[in-house]
Amino acid sequence: MGVIKFGLIGLGHITKGFIKDLALVEGAEAVAVASRSLEKARAFSAEHGVKKYYGSYAEILEDPEVDIIYIGTPHDSHEEWSIAAMNAGKHVLCEKPMGVNCAQVERMVEAARKNRVFLMEALWARFNPTIKACLELVRSGVIGEVNYLNADFAFLATKDTGHRLLKAELAGGTILDIGIYPLFLAYSIFGKPKEIMASGLFHPQTGVDIQVSMILKYPSAMASLYCGFVSKSDMVARICGTEGTIYIDGRWHESKGYTLERGGEMEKVSLPTLGKGLTYEIRECIECISQQKMQSELWSHQNSLDLAEMLDEVRSRVGVRYGFE
Repeated sequence: MGVIKFGLIGLGHITKGFIKDLALVEGAEAVAVASRSLEKARAFSAEHGVKKYYGSYAEILEDPEVDIIYIGTPHDSHEEWSIAAMNAGKHVLCEKPMGVNCAQVERMVEAARKNRVFLMEALWARFNPTIKACLELVRSGVIGEVNYLNADFAFLATKDTGHRLLKAELAGGTILDIGIYPLFLAYSIFGKPKEIMASGLFHPQTGVDIQVSMILKYPSAMASLYCGFVSKSDMVARICGTEGTIYIDGRWHESKGYTLERGGEMEKVSLPTLGKGLTYEIRECIECISQQKMQSELWSHQNSLDLAEMLDEVRSRVGVRYGFE
């Protein structure tokens, strides 16, 4: 198929990281960008050397040169623009969370099937070399029967109540933005839980969730998870089994290594990433599209649906609902 040509919509912080990593991937090229502001699109294209820019999202969907649309907009518009792109015949890589709720993800998956195009949630942690290696260690039984996971994602967020992270109308809050990561890890290790317990605290002005603790119960295992905007954590994930423990290095979702502990012996493994690490999800898109696949085997439509269902349950337990739902 040759070079896969990307069009990018939503030109914020996440997309800036994405386009830098895109430049490192052979067989991929950013050919167009779009913003609701023509000036912002022009400036972004000049900064990153992209030849075409548009002042509306609808325009980029009409560009015949674009093969796949990367959706980097706030959560509340993922469904709308993913479906619009697929209806225009474009493949889609949509930032996590795929949709605000499971019903949205179901409609997005149906649009992919109807239009026979590739759709994938940009859950970049799934493609990180360290995460892949650790999941393989779990599957191979190196640490015995895995019975406990401890994982968190926390940082001190902005105090600007106008920022997307703190705006309920943009589906802000910790659960969808960062709680998705520890939930993903638990799901990848244990599958869907028998029971989810969760509790949270809320922003005094905007009402979004700013701290959430989650306990996932499985037939013979438990996961203790946390996400927060009010303080920083070491973000070391701990996967514990009957014969050992895997410690995924700090900022585990984008980690560059892990430590395996067995029988009192510690083995440190280093796995550097290409670029920031978004390169691996981009490579997956290229490979799948080149093979005319509609979904990734590493992170399938069903995986996205399952994770969305788990996020729905956490929000239900905490009491988080958005006005537009």
